[in-house]
Amino acid sequence: MSFIPGPAERVPEPRPPVDYASVRRVHLIGIGGSAMGNFAGMLQARGLEVRGSDVTVFDPMRTQLQKWSIPFTEGWDAHNLDWGPDLVVIGNVVRRDNVEAAVVRERALPYCSFPEGLGEWFLQGRIPTVIAGTHGKTTTTSLTAWLLESAGLSPGLLVGGVPLNLGTSFRLGEGKPFVIEGDEYDTAYYDKRPKFVHYRPHHGVLTSCEFDHADIYPDFAAVQRAFALYASLFPQDGLLVAWGEDERVTAVLGACKGRVARYGFAGQGLALDVEIDLHGIEARGATFTLRKGTAPHIGGRDPLPSWQAGETIGRFESPMAGRHNVLNAAAALTMALDLGVTLAQAQTAMEQFKGVKKRQELKGEIGGVALIDDYAHHPTAVKETIAAIRGQWPGRRLWALFEAESNTSRRKVFEDVYPTFFAQADQVVLCQPLHKEGDKLTPDQIMDAAAVCRSIETLGTPARYIPDVGDIVAFVAREARPGDVILAMSGRDFQGLHGKLLAALSARFGG
Repeated sequence: MSFIPGPAERVPEPRPPVDYASVRRVHLIGIGGSAMGNFAGMLQARGLEVRGSDVTVFDPMRTQLQKWSIPFTEGWDAHNLDWGPDLVVIGNVVRRDNVEAAVVRERALPYCSFPEGLGEWFLQGRIPTVIAGTHGKTTTTSLTAWLLESAGLSPGLLVGGVPLNLGTSFRLGEGKPFVIEGDEYDTAYYDKRPKFVHYRPHHGVLTSCEFDHADIYPDFAAVQRAFALYASLFPQDGLLVAWGEDERVTAVLGACKGRVARYGFAGQGLALDVEIDLHGIEARGATFTLRKGTAPHIGGRDPLPSWQAGETIGRFESPMAGRHNVLNAAAALTMALDLGVTLAQAQTAMEQFKGVKKRQELKGEIGGVALIDDYAHHPTAVKETIAAIRGQWPGRRLWALFEAESNTSRRKVFEDVYPTFFAQADQVVLCQPLHKEGDKLTPDQIMDAAAVCRSIETLGTPARYIPDVGDIVAFVAREARPGDVILAMSGRDFQGLHGKLLAALSARFGG
């Protein structure tokens, strides 16, 4: 296959430098996105005057911006910039031909991207702790921040979810560590490099490396090169904690100049620096022990000099379900212990972790029917989430409801992969893939959800394609029976399905 450049090889367009120290008034184009909206809150907390605009602003960010009294306008308009900002932050959903982006260039207004601004304003003099990987970023970021916070280290935080222990997606923090979810998606229309290049990682985690973001990555090789770029950013005294069970991850670790700690389950004959002895996974969570591995270290450097080879680091109780969450916990614990959290503090905080909104989140149980919300959209995430819910709710009939909404899940790229994983549920319902405003995907590029359902049925699991979410609610509310667990997966709000289904179940069961 010929070499096709990906985000790691793309050079940003030249533009005038920004004097961040002189900025007092900031306008955000695309303020309605989760990252951009929370960044607006961070800038306001820093003492800047902040406004923004977007084509539309939906909840929960709409409510958050109103709560913070940050003004925003809906609909693109050149006049949105007439208030005279010193700097414009351009979100990565904004295209070059956006009317406001064009005005920024015409008026020669200083501009930057959200990742650039984050790096300049909030990461100087801190210890950027960047959590990257195809899966598990939000959970691992949230847990790492909680471990540090519970130990009194007051970390900064920016994450694409809401950690239930902390109640917010961002905090400035007063301590040295700043924990960030390191997205491999591109930065802006003028800078197609991965966002994490702007975060200056000193400590970090690489949870996994799989093909995703098919709209900007031409193939898996391009994804792997992007994560090799991430590994190369660490300084010599930094620490990269990486999943050591997958050669797609270990293949990029040679690019790291800092310490590398590979983690994974013991007993596989793999070269690991942190081994997990899993004692059990039950409905209430998992029990495991971390042990210092005996394998030769990458580059001959001991990543965890506080422990001797083969020594037990500690035994932990985690309330999170699933093997994948044991791996997430091992990564976060290894990172937190290196940043100064004591073993006793880590053990207590681990037991107290409440999880993250939209990650295996129980929305309610009515008439004996449990409804769970999860972000899963990639086939591997679907597989691991179904397995985790099976373990957490053993012996109960499991429904898997799915909305293909991300730029990758809506494409045909995983059409042949999804059926095997969805077939692990007892009942499957897929709606029509989400249509996005300005969508450039042609019908032959979009996943055929009906065909996926037919393939699932050939594997022995009942599956239905019901295009409309309202019809899904009516069907599931009618067919669900006490004891069922309904797992509804979408990267967005599933068009309000969770609230509508709870209301329908209440009407049926009188809950």
